[in-house]
Amino acid sequence: MDEANKKIDDLWNYITGPDLWITIGQSIFNIIVTILVAMVVIKIGKKIVDKLFISRQRGPFRITQRRETTLKKLLHNVLTYTVYFTAFIMILDSGFGLDIGPLLAGAGVVGLAIGFGAQNLVRDIISGFFIIFEDQFSVGDYIFTSGVEGTVEEIGMRTTKIISWTGEQHVLPNGNVTQVTNYSIHNGLAVVDINIPYESDIAAAETIIEEMAKELPDKYEEIVGTPEVIGVQTLELSHFVIRVIAETPPVFQWAGARIIRKEVKERLYNKGIQIPSPRLVMYTRNESPTAIEAEGEKTVMKQREQE
Repeated sequence: MDEANKKIDDLWNYITGPDLWITIGQSIFNIIVTILVAMVVIKIGKKIVDKLFISRQRGPFRITQRRETTLKKLLHNVLTYTVYFTAFIMILDSGFGLDIGPLLAGAGVVGLAIGFGAQNLVRDIISGFFIIFEDQFSVGDYIFTSGVEGTVEEIGMRTTKIISWTGEQHVLPNGNVTQVTNYSIHNGLAVVDINIPYESDIAAAETIIEEMAKELPDKYEEIVGTPEVIGVQTLELSHFVIRVIAETPPVFQWAGARIIRKEVKERLYNKGIQIPSPRLVMYTRNESPTAIEAEGEKTVMKQREQE
């Protein structure tokens, strides 16, 4: 009983004594200092990365703005992951007093085992590396991939974030990006089909559209060069179709098509060419019956008289 009371007294003295609280205070102080230093290092590191790219622009070797934005975000992410991982290891060492040597050795063995099980993760990281290395797409590009269409917001080591034009954010593993359609590399082509009624003259309609097309490059930045009138594309039931194509800046082909439709509609309407409407053809019987119809009516009358 005396021995138990002695142990309780020793534990109480240790808890209420200054040594325990000094150790706890030092650990908390070390953790706070480590976190603050990590935040400062990340902030300074990001500024250094930004300055490196500014200096790169002034040098003989330059890269495009879209690729620069992609690489900057990627370096920011790598810097953040590396510093926070190092800070975590330092907290375990100085804050909790753990021996990190055996911990790191064990982490290597465990990491190897996890690597075999996490093949998708490894595939995503490798795919992300090749996406950036081959410049398949960059931040700010408008792309279509894996059933998702939108603007690339961020390319990370494992995932790619895409914002659709309606505001949804899609997060795709880089390993799922197997085929990409990039609309932001080359100029687009706006293709517009214009319906003209058969009552209108083809040459007159083409002349009106060509005159209108010459005015578009000066009025709209979305149109690059004078649109080209290809000619009659198809013949429909109530109208024929004239196709117009126009070169636009990247990702502006849809806006250019809307502009052409609006301008063509107004110009044709002012020139007296109406939009074709569906037609209904009706057939009526002749007022005077044919010989066959008259003979048939006589036969019916005779049959009725005999009855």
